[in-house]
Order: sequence, then structure tokens, then C-alpha cells
Amino acid sequence: MEQYDSLLAAVAAPEGAGREVFDPATGELIGRAPVGTVADLDAAIQAAVAAQPDWAAAGDEARRAALHRMADAVEAHAEPLAELLSREQGKPLNGPNARFEVGACATWLRVTADTPLPTEVVVDDGTDYAELHYRPVGTVGVITPWNWPMMIAIWQIAPALRMGNTVVAKPSEYTTLSGLALVEVLNAELPAGVLNVVAGDGAIGAELVARPEFGKIMFTGSTATGKKIIEASAGNVTRLTLELGGNDAGIVLPDVDPAAIAEDLFWGAFINTGQTCAAMKRLYVHDDVYDAVCEALVDVAAKMPMGTGLDEQNVLGPLQNRMQFGVVDRLVEAAKASGARVLTGGEPDREQLGNFYPTTLVADIDPHNPLVVEEQFGPALPIIRYSDVDEAVRLANELSVGLGASVWSADRDRARGIAARIQAGTVWINSHGGVHPMIPFGGVKQSGYGMEFGVEGLKSVSVPQVVNG
Repeated sequence: MEQYDSLLAAVAAPEGAGREVFDPATGELIGRAPVGTVADLDAAIQAAVAAQPDWAAAGDEARRAALHRMADAVEAHAEPLAELLSREQGKPLNGPNARFEVGACATWLRVTADTPLPTEVVVDDGTDYAELHYRPVGTVGVITPWNWPMMIAIWQIAPALRMGNTVVAKPSEYTTLSGLALVEVLNAELPAGVLNVVAGDGAIGAELVARPEFGKIMFTGSTATGKKIIEASAGNVTRLTLELGGNDAGIVLPDVDPAAIAEDLFWGAFINTGQTCAAMKRLYVHDDVYDAVCEALVDVAAKMPMGTGLDEQNVLGPLQNRMQFGVVDRLVEAAKASGARVLTGGEPDREQLGNFYPTTLVADIDPHNPLVVEEQFGPALPIIRYSDVDEAVRLANELSVGLGASVWSADRDRARGIAARIQAGTVWINSHGGVHPMIPFGGVKQSGYGMEFGVEGLKSVSVPQVVNG
């Protein structure tokens, strides 16, 4: 507890300043978050620009060593980071939640440090010789969301720093303390000015993306905000990586064993209580196994305790904010009004202090119901019946987004054939939503563009240079 109190004190605004931050599970006051100004952003940008040449000149080996030290620091502060994350974001400590997220930060730092990116000889024919190098882009602006506020920050910060860039990060106004605490821990291992953070709302974010000092902007969030970033940065021709909204489809073929896949289906949809861009948000199940899959999912859901994040037994938590609670509530009510069948959940206590929405499974729903075609981003899963796989693929593809998707089958080759027809940046086979620091990740259509992770992720935060001769 002493380590937690010390970390919180280091990043929180003093009494009477900033804004109050409340636990979304209990309504308890956690602390006060600083509220940054344009002057704070100016100072952060100036520090980052000034520090960048020396950071680039330090060399790849020194930067890789720094990332490993940062990983050590995260591990040394793992429990207080997880506790603050649980209190502010709402996710439980256990399951694929707060401790998992903090552990992933350390893993991504280490893998990013150790990922090789050798100089590529593109021509060497005895007459011509050319090499392809990847140089720093300069200063990178990082804008992170509230659902995975630490892990997604590391996804962006780690490769940017590895490639010799400096960073200015803006955490979500919903999870400011978590973002500030992570940077506080990381900065103990970095030279001054290399990693900077500015708290603030959307107005600070809008100012950040319009600034010409940034060679690159990385953003994870809604498609609507992503479009604004494109417009605001266009005059500077700023490079962008945008991981935007998704409404991932899962397609279950008739050859599955429903009981065997039910738990993986459940976590594909309900990881982080459904508050994940690449979670499964609509599930298409063949007639032959529809009822059995529904029954198996209900059985799994009944075994997954939801409650306050600091209670060690819970694996599902509240929605992070009341706005998102309202989105989920509206969409489930629309499904109920249409005659869809609620298998479990669907009856929240709207008067409670916390933002808890019960785990909800909705069957026999029209494929064009709002709960299906809008991204609910919460613990509600519509299950759509289909009889022909071509129909399921058509329904999966007809939306404007394409972040992830999954195909579930006992025949892996058949599943891969169907996967090739789905318009999504990643299609998982017999799982959904899992990411790996060496496997590139990104969306298509209005789910954004640019790749993260692995070699492609390093290239995305650098500029290619050909040395010819």
C-alpha cells in the first residue's frame, strides 16, 4: 500500500487542483487528476524536440538497453500499477485484466527491444548497390484510450523510443492517473525530455495532432475521432497510425463441439468486460449448433463473477464510464424491443452507484438490429443464426469496419479458406482477439490504417532511407 500511495502522490494533482477521479465500481474518490493546458503541451513538445537528436545519437544498443530497464521498472512497480489501473479503469486485478495488462507492458518492452531490424541490401548485382535503412521520424505524438490505458500506451511508446524518436503522450481523460503513473515509472530509466506526458481532454488532443513538430501521430480510439485527426494533421503531412473502431464478427461452423469452444468464445467477446476494440461483438452461429452454442455460452457466463476490481475473485468489472453504460443499455433495450431473446443479463440496476452492466447474451436477433451493427463496446453479445456460410461471410463483411474477425471450425483448412474471404486486418482461427508482440496488427476499411507490433511496427515509427551507391 505504501508503494501505491507514493506512486499516486507522484502523479496526482494537489488538493483543490485538477479534477476528481472516482472508482467506476464503487464511486469512491481515488484522487485528483491534473488538467493540462496548451502551455503544458508547448513545454512537452519543446522538451521532446530538444532531446531527440541526442536520443537518436545514443544508438540502437543503448536504446534497447533502456527498454529493458523500463521493463524492469514496470515489474518492480507491478502491483501498485495494477491497483491504480483497477481503481481508475474498473477492471479486476485477476483474469485477463489489470495484472495481465501490466505484465503485458513489460513483455512488449522486452520484445520490442529485442526485435531485429537489420539494414536491407535491396540491390547488389556487381554494378549497382543500394541499402534500405530506417531512420527516426523525429517526435511522435501518442494518444491513448481508456480501455487498455497502460498496455496500448506501451504499444506506441516502446517502438517509437526504440527507433530513436522522442514521445509526447496524452492519456485519455477517463484514465489520466493510470497513464501518468506508467510514464512516471518509465521516466526513471530515461534521459530528460525523451518521454513526455500531458494530461487533458479532447481539446488538448486536437491541439496536439495539429502541431507541425510531430513527424508521426499514433492514435487508438473511435473512427469519428480518427477522421478528425486526419483532417487536422493533413496540412503538415504528418504520418499516422490509426487503430480505430471495430465491430468484430465471429463465424461458428456446424462441425464444432460447442462445449469445447464456449469458454474461448466467451473471452473473445467479454475480455475487459467487452471494452476492447478487437473483442468479438457479433457472433454468427450455424443452425445445426445454434442452440447448443447458446446453452454452452450461458453456462460459461454463469461461472464468471462480476464485481469490484480489487476483490480477488472477480474477473469481470464495471464499464469504465457512465457514457459507455448508456450506450450498452440503449442497444440492449433496442434488441429487447425488437423481440430478440435475452438468454442471460439485460436487466441492469440503473440506480446503483457503480457502472455495472450484467453479462448479457442475446439470441434470435435480426442481423441488422442496432445491437449487431453498432459497436456496443461492453458486456453484451448478439448471437445471430445463419444457415449458409456465404450468408455469414456477407453479413460479416457488410459493415464499414474491419479490425478483426474469427472462424471457428474443427477443419482448420476450411476455416482458413473462409478467413481469406473476410474483410478484416486479422482473422483468428478458433480464438479471438489474442495479440502477440511479433505479429503485426492493424485494421482495414474504417478501422484505420498502419501496422503495430514486430518488425512492421518498428518500420511504422521510422522513415525509410535508401543509400544508393
